[in-house]
Amino acid sequence: MSLQAPKDVVMIRPNRFRPNPETEADNSFQTRPQASEEDVATQALAEFDAAVETLRAEGCHVHVFQDRREDTPDSVFPNNWFSTHPGGHVAIYPMYAPSRRLERRVDVIDMLKTTYRVQEVTDYTGLEPDGLYLEGTGAMVLDHIGRLAFVARSHRADPILLERFCARFGYEPIVFDAVDAQGKPIYHTNVLMAVGTRFAMVGLEMVPDAERRATIVERLVETGREVIELSADQIASFAGNAIELDSADGPLLALSERAQSALTAAQIAQITAHTRLVPLSIPTIENAGGSVRCMIAGIHMARRATSQKVPS
Repeated sequence: MSLQAPKDVVMIRPNRFRPNPETEADNSFQTRPQASEEDVATQALAEFDAAVETLRAEGCHVHVFQDRREDTPDSVFPNNWFSTHPGGHVAIYPMYAPSRRLERRVDVIDMLKTTYRVQEVTDYTGLEPDGLYLEGTGAMVLDHIGRLAFVARSHRADPILLERFCARFGYEPIVFDAVDAQGKPIYHTNVLMAVGTRFAMVGLEMVPDAERRATIVERLVETGREVIELSADQIASFAGNAIELDSADGPLLALSERAQSALTAAQIAQITAHTRLVPLSIPTIENAGGSVRCMIAGIHMARRATSQKVPS
């Protein structure tokens, strides 16, 4: 089992997908589609189903859970409310937008406990009334090999809670400011960078402080990774919102078709020296301000020798 690239993942099939008005103010990647809400929801379902089919055909194991609520427009992005970690650890996170708190599901956690060797579940959601938020592997890009947590400062990544998480789960926080072309803070770190086993893709020009840029590169290189720099325009096309997965045929990089089209030939050559590209067509889902990485919650835990039948 790859330490950095999971083979098993959780994905949530959306019920009433639509860009979330509660997150519009601070998510500059979010856009309003021209189609009706009904058409948007239908298109998102088709994109989701095709993405799952592609990943399964590539040899990934995808646990699919159907969302049945009417008030969870962002449910297709489960990586924000829980994460899994080597050694059997699970974290459940406090969310900034009230509607996003409704995405948390007991049945997903129960499936993890039944199918994988879960030793401990740490629940941080009790800190929401105190205004402390840490939105999972959206707010943090985790290097499971170097035990680093890369975090762009925002109100979705509270520094106190980040320190608690890092102390409990054994990561070193690498915190920095990152802004878009208008000087607005990047809302989630995982739109800015993706860390694979042997390479990392980073929008360095969006980190204003030269010393912090150098630190990010230095810490990635220390763990033997090739650093591939992405431009602000490529980040806007979700080129940084990708995830390396494992499969029977070796590692792959799941990303959107829009993201792949934004990469240069030289960058593609750099990436494919380490893994193969698997583009997914999700233009409707990307209107919500997230892309392929946001749709995938990786499972970084060992399977039980025997387990009950679970949704897949």
